[in-house]
Amino acid sequence: MSHPVILPPHASGQRIGLFGGSFNPPHEGHLLVAQTALRRLRLDRVWWLVTPGNPLKETAGLPSQEDRMAACRRLIGHDPRIIVTGIEAGIGTRYTQETIAFLKQRAPLVRFVWLMGSDNLASFHRWQKWRDIAGMVPIAVIDRPGTTLRAVASPAARALSAHRIGERGASTLAEHKAPAWVFLHGRRSDQSSTRLRAARQPA
Repeated sequence: MSHPVILPPHASGQRIGLFGGSFNPPHEGHLLVAQTALRRLRLDRVWWLVTPGNPLKETAGLPSQEDRMAACRRLIGHDPRIIVTGIEAGIGTRYTQETIAFLKQRAPLVRFVWLMGSDNLASFHRWQKWRDIAGMVPIAVIDRPGTTLRAVASPAARALSAHRIGERGASTLAEHKAPAWVFLHGRRSDQSSTRLRAARQPA
């Protein structure tokens, strides 16, 4: 018998950022994305959606979801605004579009915003039903080192160019009807999960 999926605490009208990833491992760059979004978008919460596995990435050797969630919580510390959740495994969704559809159905009065680093915008056009995602929730793209130009020149950025709002309007993004997106510049971390995993490998 399946158990109902329990969402993290939320309330009608709240602005909640959704930040998905495998977080293998989580690092300062992830935390900076969440903190930047909380401040610049005036969000009430950010939910870290720790995925069972990314369809676009190799999952062999991927630590368990529980281990990655525990690592995320250690990184975040005691910030009550950032909530680590593994609800995608409970929902049984594999793609972002399915997860967002579920959340909007379960919490229709929450103002969800999808968060991604600029490295993800560069490959966003490869995501399953990416145009549907853009039409479901506003998107905030947070700059990451080495991907700025590739991101803004990407197929998805070009396709959605008419729906980009200026950084000065970032605090209103959650109120915009999708499609709407903003590119946020600011302090950046050059840490990456790929580099951290490589550093762990024996020489």
